[in-house]
Amino acid sequence: MKQVIQDFKTGKLYLGEVPAPEIISGYVLVRNRYSLISAGTERATVSAARASLLGKARQRPDLVRMVLENMKKEGIAQTLKKVKTKLGSCRELGYSSAGEVLISMDTDNFFKPGDRVACGGGYASHAELILVPQNLVARVPDSVDLDQAAFTTVGAIALQGVRQADPKIGDLVCVIGLGLIGQITAQILKANGCLVFGVDVSERMIELGQELSCHRALGRNDPNLYQEIDAFTGGQGFDSIIITASARTNDPLVLATQIVRKKGIIVLVGAVPISVPREPDFYRKELELRMSCSYGPGRYDRQYEEGGVDYPYGYVRWTEKRNMEAFLKLMESRSVNVRPLITHVFDIEKAVEAYDLITGERNEFYIAVLLSYGKEKDELIKPSISLKTKSQPEQKIRVGFIGAGSFAQKYLIPEVRTKAKLISVVTAHGITARNVADKFGFERCSSSVDDIFGDPRINTVFIATRHNTHADYVIAAINSGKHVFVEKPLAINYAQLDKIVNTYNNSDQIMMVGFNRRFSRIAREAFDVFRGIHQPKIINYRINAGYIPPEHWIYTEEGGGRVIGEVCHFIDFIQFITKSIPKRVFAECIHSQNKKVPAHDNLVVTIYLLDGSIGVITYTSCGSLKLEKERVEIYGGGNTFVINDFKEAINYGPDRVKKFKKPGKGHKEEIEQFISSVEKGLSSPISFESIYYTTLTTLRIVDSLHRGIPVEI
Repeated sequence: MKQVIQDFKTGKLYLGEVPAPEIISGYVLVRNRYSLISAGTERATVSAARASLLGKARQRPDLVRMVLENMKKEGIAQTLKKVKTKLGSCRELGYSSAGEVLISMDTDNFFKPGDRVACGGGYASHAELILVPQNLVARVPDSVDLDQAAFTTVGAIALQGVRQADPKIGDLVCVIGLGLIGQITAQILKANGCLVFGVDVSERMIELGQELSCHRALGRNDPNLYQEIDAFTGGQGFDSIIITASARTNDPLVLATQIVRKKGIIVLVGAVPISVPREPDFYRKELELRMSCSYGPGRYDRQYEEGGVDYPYGYVRWTEKRNMEAFLKLMESRSVNVRPLITHVFDIEKAVEAYDLITGERNEFYIAVLLSYGKEKDELIKPSISLKTKSQPEQKIRVGFIGAGSFAQKYLIPEVRTKAKLISVVTAHGITARNVADKFGFERCSSSVDDIFGDPRINTVFIATRHNTHADYVIAAINSGKHVFVEKPLAINYAQLDKIVNTYNNSDQIMMVGFNRRFSRIAREAFDVFRGIHQPKIINYRINAGYIPPEHWIYTEEGGGRVIGEVCHFIDFIQFITKSIPKRVFAECIHSQNKKVPAHDNLVVTIYLLDGSIGVITYTSCGSLKLEKERVEIYGGGNTFVINDFKEAINYGPDRVKKFKKPGKGHKEEIEQFISSVEKGLSSPISFESIYYTTLTTLRIVDSLHRGIPVEI
């Protein structure tokens, strides 16, 4: 299928061919008919991508700070590698469209094939087919044409701004900024029985506002502006102001404070610097400044948008989906008319010309610009695309990748492609699959895992998806007769682990989990030091993990939490050094009063191993970021081996002190050993027993935290 794509590194905008999305539970597969280009948002996105590296840095100083902090922790080389991976990504554009349902797996069984629907969010991109979560899909009334329905998301933004102003019938309301959202906002206010005054810097938009949406509209620089406002409001000022303008200065906010009445409300919808002028008006009038969050309640909530969890109707009357539905009702009743706002409609084949218009490369007046997707095409539903690649000699190891996020692109794929043939890459987003395939030279890109499991040429599968999917993909790979490398964790619950054990025990495939630290050069030095020491050891492993917001996916059912998702690394390392397996575990955590700090982010775990060794893992998210992330101290046989962030180490031996400087966490080495094992038909570089006990121990740690007692393994 065709999709509008932007290369973030070069800024190039083009229409590309990408795999069609595959339907999943809780989502609706929609064939787009029209999508709306949001001039303000998308112009800013496109311009940012087209800027030089310095220009990008100036626009996002917050990201520059992150890069500098990362350099301190990972070094210049690794940071540059990470930055290049991010810059080399492609972006999809668009967030407001309308079309027909092809397939629906919404949990309410509400949508049926053929239903006309409006779609919102970043899922409603400029593509022939889109996969949209059920809470961002709204059914279109029969009397509303789909070109008008494509405005629904933008209409929901305007509607949420009006709700924040809470206007009453007869209220005097000023809309500052009469662009697309401003014009719609003014129409909604009129439908609500308000008297609407519009302000803009463009004469064309003022004229349109006067004709279509406002009772009175004037230019920001009109010398009679304040006199006209006094006449309109009877000298009392407006009851509320809704700012829908986009500006580089806070002038719209300053104007709002001057023309709103005492104890009035100012609602900020547009992109305006929030520099509140305290004197004299804001302070003396006791004004209230309200932010309007996009389409409404539910926005930026993963459980609502992606998980399909709705808010109770009686407690949250207007969610983003209900705002979308309400706006469609306003168009159905003719209370809002968006058709006069449509100035251009481009066929999807001419999408680049449409963007030339909104970026100013084509000098022509516009308001709303639509992309049209024409007639039905049965060939659209292609989950896999074959690509032209350079001919290469056939190799013994032929690989399929499931999941190709930044981690896989940085650490896994570059190493694999030097030692094996890359056949197919599968990701949930077709644009990502296509970008990765082009970047690394895969023969195919796809959105369906069947493309890998059903291909007899592929003999080795790499899995780098969200944690909750690992177990099912591992089992499917083994059952299809393929060797498998899966990123940690192997499983996130007992049921998944048991299924993997049963499957693995009845197979001949090699299976390995990405516990990379044991393969690092420093870890090998430590192993050699303690190789001949057969007495029990003490290992202190401290991880200064850093804070992650509680809404991060790692804390959802997809991630399973940081104990299961990350602590497994350190358990594996302890097993590697001791050459033993865990026997018993006891874990305790800090229960913070700060609800933004997840309970299991700060804990101490004591692991007792069969050989008598003890491992203590201190995992914290409340430490200083100035401190290195990992420090390991190993004691035994008169030796103390200290590792600092897997960059350098010191061995304090019985007779002498030896220093090591061998940076790297073992990603390259683990890939080399895994590929070598597959080529030579050897056993996995990490025994299945060790992988099993590492996974089981993480589950037992969670049990210990819940029960407050030591737990046998």
